[in-house]
Amino acid sequence: MLDIFIGRQPIFDRKLNVTAYELLFRSSEKNSADVIDGDSATYQLLANAFIEIGLDKIIGRHDAFINATRNFIVGAYPLPIPIERVVIEVLEDIEINNELVEALEQLSNKGYRIALDDFVYHESLKPLVKIADLIKIDILALDRPTITEHVKILRKLGIKKLLAEKVETQDEYDFCEKLGFDYFQGYFFAQPKIIKGKKLPTNRLNTIQLIAALQNPETEIQQFTRIISRDVTLSFRLLHYLNSAFFNLPKKVTNIQDAIIYLGQINIKNWATLIALTKIDNKPNELILTTLVRAKMCELLTHKVGQEEESAFLVGLFSSLDALLETPLQEVVSTIPLADHVTSAILNKEGIMGEALQCILTYEHADWDLAKFCDLSPTELTSCYAEAIQWSEETMKAMRGH
Repeated sequence: MLDIFIGRQPIFDRKLNVTAYELLFRSSEKNSADVIDGDSATYQLLANAFIEIGLDKIIGRHDAFINATRNFIVGAYPLPIPIERVVIEVLEDIEINNELVEALEQLSNKGYRIALDDFVYHESLKPLVKIADLIKIDILALDRPTITEHVKILRKLGIKKLLAEKVETQDEYDFCEKLGFDYFQGYFFAQPKIIKGKKLPTNRLNTIQLIAALQNPETEIQQFTRIISRDVTLSFRLLHYLNSAFFNLPKKVTNIQDAIIYLGQINIKNWATLIALTKIDNKPNELILTTLVRAKMCELLTHKVGQEEESAFLVGLFSSLDALLETPLQEVVSTIPLADHVTSAILNKEGIMGEALQCILTYEHADWDLAKFCDLSPTELTSCYAEAIQWSEETMKAMRGH
């Protein structure tokens, strides 16, 4: 069986809600003699997304952006994908001729949405622009005056939607947002926006203090219970969540002490910490979802290799604290009384949990050749990733109460 990776990268609308995911594929053995060509890569991606794993497990209710090679577009290979769920991406290196244009027109007439990837405008591309529902502009490939000019030209040509891709920083997002881009793709949502000379907002400061108290190993059960109970919103949401169908406890939990009896203090600490983090304002849901995926995948990976690290979930959970709290990660972690090996895993990617976290981060960025953990195969990594995504989606639904 061929080992493959499958990944996803979120696409945001102007309100920073996720509207779709681009599905990513590349052979993890690209330097070997049995290199997979573009057609095979597309086929493997479709087979694994729609058959082996299941589209809903990977992207939930959202749309999927999928790169299609020339042979799939012109009909040399079948394109067995649901019209209502998929946006077909035309790669920038595909040869443009009458055959391709006619094939795209036919797909468009059938109801498929067409996106042009890594687009750089040229008069010869007008026929494609007329067909496209969406155009993606790589903002790292063009300077800002050129990007501005592209937006003006494409709007005049009547293009429906524009997507800024490879948006890596808050500054780049702000620039593209002001230009009127409709969608955004990249890792900017995970980058902290540090404002020098200003105090940390009160709600973020309170969150850090709460997390520090929750994670303090010297905190006794009674004191721990009081900390949660004093925060009415936190205690209500925690009990509401624990009593949901997600946990399926044998009887209704009415207080924190009972919750500890059923799930253990460490689990309650982690869930209370997670709920505290979700109370932070002005953060996209995708950041919380990414945090959950990291936490669960870190736990799954360490368990897979026989390392029962009870702190693995916490390591993944805290890896996004800089983005959530808009404060450098080292500064946040220094205020929380964590065990040395946990701190080393989060900050320096050391130890078994640090190696798991490093694997997850490289997987997120589709650096497949670097995404390695112990002796697990690419297929096993993909399985853990898919399971973490599904678990995180279900957890988010349970936390929202639906």
